[in-house]
Amino acid sequence: MRVRGRLTWGRRARAGAVLTALLAGVVPSAVALVPGAATAGAAAGTPVCQVRDDRLREISGMVATDDGYVVINDGADDEARRRIFFLNQRCAVVRTVSFPSRPRDTEDLAIGRDGTIWVADIGDNDRSRPTVGVWRLAPGAKQPVLHRMSYPDRPHDAEALLLDASGRPLIVTKGGSGTVFLYAPATALRPDATTPLTALGQVTLPSTTTSNPFSFLGRGVITGAANAPDGRRVVLRSYADAFEYDVPDGDVVRALTTGTPRTTPLPDEPQGESITYSRDGRSLLTVSESADQPAGTRSTILRYPATATTATSAAPTESVDPVASTAVRPAAGQVGGGGGRTWPLAVGAGTLLVLIGLAGVLRWRHTARR
Repeated sequence: MRVRGRLTWGRRARAGAVLTALLAGVVPSAVALVPGAATAGAAAGTPVCQVRDDRLREISGMVATDDGYVVINDGADDEARRRIFFLNQRCAVVRTVSFPSRPRDTEDLAIGRDGTIWVADIGDNDRSRPTVGVWRLAPGAKQPVLHRMSYPDRPHDAEALLLDASGRPLIVTKGGSGTVFLYAPATALRPDATTPLTALGQVTLPSTTTSNPFSFLGRGVITGAANAPDGRRVVLRSYADAFEYDVPDGDVVRALTTGTPRTTPLPDEPQGESITYSRDGRSLLTVSESADQPAGTRSTILRYPATATTATSAAPTESVDPVASTAVRPAAGQVGGGGGRTWPLAVGAGTLLVLIGLAGVLRWRHTARR
C-alpha cells in the first residue's frame, strides 16, 4: 500500500501504527537506531522494461512467466485497476482478468509450478479484517476463485505470499520491528468456507543500512516475497533489501525460521513492494509503485543478480539449470542481536524526541487537510 505523498487514511494508519510501536518500546532499539546512510557499494538494478499503462501506478505484486509478467495493484478504488494484468516481455498489457467480486487489498502474487496464479488479498493497514483471502486463478480459467482464511490470534497486516513444496500458500506478515510471522491454512482450502490459519513461526530479519525513502522503517518490514522456479530458494523483500534463503530440502518454513539469508541491497527504489525471480532463476526482478512520484514517472521492472546458493543438502529430484554464481554483500547481524552494538542513552532519548516530533507533524498534516 502506498505511503508516500499525501497522507491517505491507510498511510496514516500504517505510519501511526509503526510510530506507536516504536514509542511503546515494541521495536528493538537496534532497529530504531540503525543509521540511514546508503549501503556502501550498493548498485541500482538494471532496467528491463517500463510499464506505461496508467492503470498500473500502484503495482504491489509481480510474477514472471514464460511470456512476460503478471502484476496486480494494491487495493485500488478504480474498478479498472482491480484486475489481474498480464504483460508481455516489453511490459505492455496484453490481457486482463477481472475479479468476480471486489477484493479488499491485493498485495502480492505467487505462481505454482502448474502455472496457477495466486493473488494474496491480505493487506490490512488497520488490522481490523475478520478474514483475509487468496484468489486462485487456474491455467485457462476465466476468473479467479476466492478462498477466505482467518488468523488464529489477531488480525495482521501482510503483503507477502509464498508457496510451500505442496503448493500451499504461506502468508508472511509485514511486521515493522524486524520480526515477521508465518501463517498457513490449517486444512485444505475450500471456496465456500473460511479456513483457519495456523502459526508456523517467526523470521528475524538482518539489519542493514541500505538507503530507502523510509529510512529505518523501510528496512524493518516485508513488502513482498517469491519462490525460485526450481524451489531451491525463496526471497523476502523490504523497501530496502532482498533476503534470499536456501531451501535444500523443500521445507520453506524451516528455511525461513532457521536459515541465514544472503542480502541483496535494493537501494532507493521509490516504493518497492514487488519481487520475483526470472524464469531461469538467475535474477531477481523488482518493480515499484509510481503513484505520488514526479509527473511522468513510470514503474520500471529492475533486474538484480540472484545470489549464489550455498545449499549442500540433497537437491530436488527434478532436473534444473545451475544458478549463476554472483558476489553479494553478506547479511548483516540479526536485528536486536549481539554484534557488540551498544547505544548511549542520550542517543535513544534523542531518537524518541524525533519520533514524537514526526508523529506531531503527521497529525498536523492530517488536521490541516480537513
